[in-house]
Parts: sequence; structure tokens; C-alpha cells
Amino acid sequence: MIWRIAKRILLVVLLLVLPAAAWVTWQLNSRPSLAPYAALWLPAVPDDVAAQAPPPSGNKPQPAIRMVFLGVCTVLLDDGETPILIDGFFTRPGLRSVMFGRIAPDRELIARSLARAGIQRLAAVITVHSHYDHAMDTPEVARQTGALVVGSASTANIARGWGLDESRIRTVADGQRLQFGRWQLDVIGSVHAPTAVTGGSIAAPLKPPVRATRYEEGGSFSLLLRNGGRRLLVQGSAGFITGKLSGQVADVVLLGIGALGQQDDAYLDRYWREVVGATGARRVIPVHWDDFSLPLDQPLQPAPRLIDDFDHSMRFLTARGQAERIDVKLAPAWSRVDPFAGL
Repeated sequence: MIWRIAKRILLVVLLLVLPAAAWVTWQLNSRPSLAPYAALWLPAVPDDVAAQAPPPSGNKPQPAIRMVFLGVCTVLLDDGETPILIDGFFTRPGLRSVMFGRIAPDRELIARSLARAGIQRLAAVITVHSHYDHAMDTPEVARQTGALVVGSASTANIARGWGLDESRIRTVADGQRLQFGRWQLDVIGSVHAPTAVTGGSIAAPLKPPVRATRYEEGGSFSLLLRNGGRRLLVQGSAGFITGKLSGQVADVVLLGIGALGQQDDAYLDRYWREVVGATGARRVIPVHWDDFSLPLDQPLQPAPRLIDDFDHSMRFLTARGQAERIDVKLAPAWSRVDPFAGL
């Protein structure tokens, strides 16, 4: 009798669990198509970053700036003299490792990725916050390129845990200004998008391999970069502090949209006003939209529908851009583009 009851309970459980597991699996493999946004891709430009850009308002010509998008918020910026990198994340461990295992930078994969991107040296690797998809690879990228690691106290502890020399680590906070060649960097305090992993800090050197959850946020930054008369804001996470960017000016915003599709329209409206509207940007380039559990040697794909709603974010951005005559573009991975072209 007991055995029959147990069998019936087991059958009921299986009937409930199996469909749920199948639905989750389907959702994790269901991603929006990039086809509807084919007209938004920025065109690739020649590799010669020494070419002169058209002078703004009759001033003398300025060295051309080239940008290479490398997934998530990893972005190379090069003025032909001083290359800098935002974040520097290439390892991209799979979902199973992130959820159930331990993760660490992959030295050989990082070396191959840097070579493919044409990166031999860097002045700095600057992190927007310390989650693994932004900061895990940063110290190894710095080791291979001679760069200075720039970031929060938590990012500094990631670098220390990897064994990077203290002279190669620069801890920054809200309001600081740094100079790298012609690049002027203003560090502006911000907040992470509202998610289950928002918050926390890394209080001691972090030595991988470790659980992905050990890479806690450690505070977030907006990064305002000036080079000549051009200004570019990196908003790596879809969070904002009301009024924080008031008075700042940017021509282009690299706008983080990770987890933005999970928010309601009121949040999207505030995010746009507090970042794009506040800075008077004339172009928005979404970043942090791709599924970073997939290898970077595969074509980038939007995050699965179970995790984010890429289409919701893009519908909002393109409609708002059209209404306010602000150019919304996408940057293709691995290609050199001019983020200021046509502005």
C-alpha cells in the first residue's frame, strides 16, 4: 500500500517537474533575433587610427578615435597614441560553471582574444564594477598588455588576488579625474541595475578559481572620457542616481542595457532621462546586451528571454531616439568603428 502511494506521488512530481524543466531549458535557449536591427549597425572603418578626423567647428583636425566592441561592456578605445580598455572580459565561462562550479581567467583565451582585437599594449584597463563579467579578467589583461588596472577597492582586490603588483593598481572613487595621454577620465559614482546580484563588496584579495558570486559588485561607476573636443560616457550598468549626471556633457553614450528589459516603462523612461537626456548625447550605442555565457569566438547573441527582454529594451530605445532625434546604433563585435562618425 505504502509503495503504491509513493509511486503515485513520484509520478505526480515527475509530471510537474519535467514540463517545468523543459520550459526552463527552452527559455534558456530562446533568444531574440538581431535581424530587426540590421539597419542599426555602425560601419567598420580602416584600421589606421592615425588618420585625421574632421575638425569640429573649424578647429584644427583631431586624431581619429576608433572603438572596438568585444561583448558585455568590454570596449577598446584608441586614438592612435594611447589605447585604453573598458573592463576587459574574454573568458566568458559557461552557464553550468557559473551556476555550479568555480571560475577563473583563462590566460590562453585572453591572449588569443587580445591578439584578434589587435591589442598589444594598453595604458589602462578601467572597470565599471566588479562582477565577474566586468572585472574577472582585468588583472590578466593588464599583465599581458602592461596596463594599469583602474577601478574600485573591490576591483583592486581582484587584481591583488591574481598577483598583480601594487604599482599596477589604481583605486579610484567618485569625483576623481585621471589622464592617459590625450584621454581625460572623470570617474562618476553610479549604481548597478536592480538585480539579485546588486551590491556587496570584495574586502580581501580574491584568488580564483572561486564561485561566480564571490565577484560582488563593489560599487558602480559611470566613466566620462574626453579626447580633444569629443566626449563619451560609458554607462556600464542600467542603473542611475537621480541628478548625478546633471551638468555633464557627452556626445555619445555607451548605454548598458543588461537587465533593462526586465524593468517597467517608467524605469526605462527615468533611465533615459537621467543618462541620455541629462548629458545631451546625440548618439546612443547599447552595450551589455549579449549572452556572455557563450564564447566570444561565436557571433554575439542577445541574452535568453528568461534572463532579459532585449526586444523590449530596443523598442524603447529606438522609439525614444526617433522621437528626440538621437541616433541609436549598435556596434558589431571585433570591428573598428568610429563612435563619433557623422555627429
